Amino acid sequence: MDADQLKRLERKDIAHIADILSQFNTKNADLLTFDSFHTDNQWHDLWLAIFGILDDAALQSVHAQCLNTVRILTRDEFSLQTHFVEQELGTLLSLARINASSNEDGALPQLDDAQAEIIAEALKCLCNLVYQSADCRRQCLRQHSLDVLVKRLGTASSIRYPCTLEYYDMKLLFLLTALEPTARTRLQIDLNGLTYMTKWLDDKLADSDTAASEEQLNIICELLKVMFTVTSAPDKSPNEYEIQSLHLTGVLRELLLRFGRLSTERERAVVTHAINLLTNISDSCLSELTLKCSSADPGTESVRECTVASGTTEPQPASKCCALCFEKRNVRSLAVLLDHLRGGLAQQETEASSHELLSPVLTVLVKCARSDRTMRHYLRKEILPPLKDVSKRPEIGNELRNHLCRFLTLPAMILRDLAAELLFILCKEDVGRMIKYTGYGNAAGLFAKRGVLDCRRIEGADYSSDSEDSDTEEYKQQQQSFNPVLGCVEQPKRNPLEGMTEEQKEYEALQLVNLLEKLRKDGIVQPALIDKDGKPQPLEHILQLQEELPQQQLEQKRKT
Repeated sequence: MDADQLKRLERKDIAHIADILSQFNTKNADLLTFDSFHTDNQWHDLWLAIFGILDDAALQSVHAQCLNTVRILTRDEFSLQTHFVEQELGTLLSLARINASSNEDGALPQLDDAQAEIIAEALKCLCNLVYQSADCRRQCLRQHSLDVLVKRLGTASSIRYPCTLEYYDMKLLFLLTALEPTARTRLQIDLNGLTYMTKWLDDKLADSDTAASEEQLNIICELLKVMFTVTSAPDKSPNEYEIQSLHLTGVLRELLLRFGRLSTERERAVVTHAINLLTNISDSCLSELTLKCSSADPGTESVRECTVASGTTEPQPASKCCALCFEKRNVRSLAVLLDHLRGGLAQQETEASSHELLSPVLTVLVKCARSDRTMRHYLRKEILPPLKDVSKRPEIGNELRNHLCRFLTLPAMILRDLAAELLFILCKEDVGRMIKYTGYGNAAGLFAKRGVLDCRRIEGADYSSDSEDSDTEEYKQQQQSFNPVLGCVEQPKRNPLEGMTEEQKEYEALQLVNLLEKLRKDGIVQPALIDKDGKPQPLEHILQLQEELPQQQLEQKRKT
């Protein structure tokens, strides 16, 4: 922008303001580097000129263009840090109608398109300022912006706002709560924000237009992000928070059922954010993810598909059962979680951030399996069905069990530990059953961590003992050839010592000892024994293995 244009803006030359701003906004729509604006104080002069126009109510016809310019200028973090913008921030809060002088109930009056556009552009500018500056965040809180946003949220069910305003309200609320800890505390404790947000989400799900509108799905995603930040460190008393969490879990269940088809990118995003939020819900509340089937017949099979299509958005008559019934419970939401896990596993092949894709859903599945017997039974049926073909190693294949077994040997600790925890819980923390499904080699890391490398039974594991026998006829026929270390049937191999004399065998054994000792000295491997606590203890010399072998064999015989 040249000096002549800047002077016309400063003089509020109404005949040229619109053209000057239109050219500037079009030229700099994608501008991120503002070095040229730092010479001759150009950024600050333009900033003051624009706000001079915004403060003039007679020039309201160009306010939307002015705010577009402000939005571009607020990308410059350096200028925001080196200039005082407190007065200008107050102007933006006023234009967005979220300052202390806004309506007591926060509700917006009937808006025409021009007014809605000005409010939306002001909210965009505020989002940039809140993201860039801690001072701006604190001023927003001093101006009670958080209070107005929550009140506006509370009136959303009775007053229909433009989707753009709802979206940027949520965006601003997320930035304030994510970046300012005091905002999270005030929203949760003083403003009872979680209750308002849960009710808002419940009302949205009751609206039949929500499923068809991508704009509404974007708003729901932003709200779920706010709820995630607020529940990450709950400040309410445990009892009060649990009551809120029970209601919230029920609403999230309905959300999973509504968008569980995962047919569009936005539906997948909604389910992803819902799963992230579920990671913050206490285990005792997750039973709300399943409901008792209203027409489940005790004499029917434990799992049956019903006449209602999976994931339907239409209300279901009371006479029909749920889409998926297991042990007289509607487990459709768990099926959605597993579908999301499968989608994440497929995406993992092309994405580097597998931890971000998979750890939330694995966390929720672990919490579900640990907290509720029916959920554990259903997840075990889907992830660890009875073994039939054990000719391949458990980590080979594309079933959920195969993927999780591959995770057991990953260097990524979070995924590895979550996969191990989930599989171990589904095996009811029974070491023998874990070996059968994963192989001792894959599960050795978990066993070492839990102190059960010697296959001892875990004390205090609280699981029912009435589960059915998981050994199929096919498995029993191959059980004698089953290699517990590999987790599969090992094909017969030629004995490498066949045809050797005793002297040759002894020579090869000594060579092996020397090689292992060299690996130990070089720090490549660390031989160990299993101590009384079932955990590995390092050895000083490889020959200590031979000294302890008779005692270990005797102890193993006692256990078996």
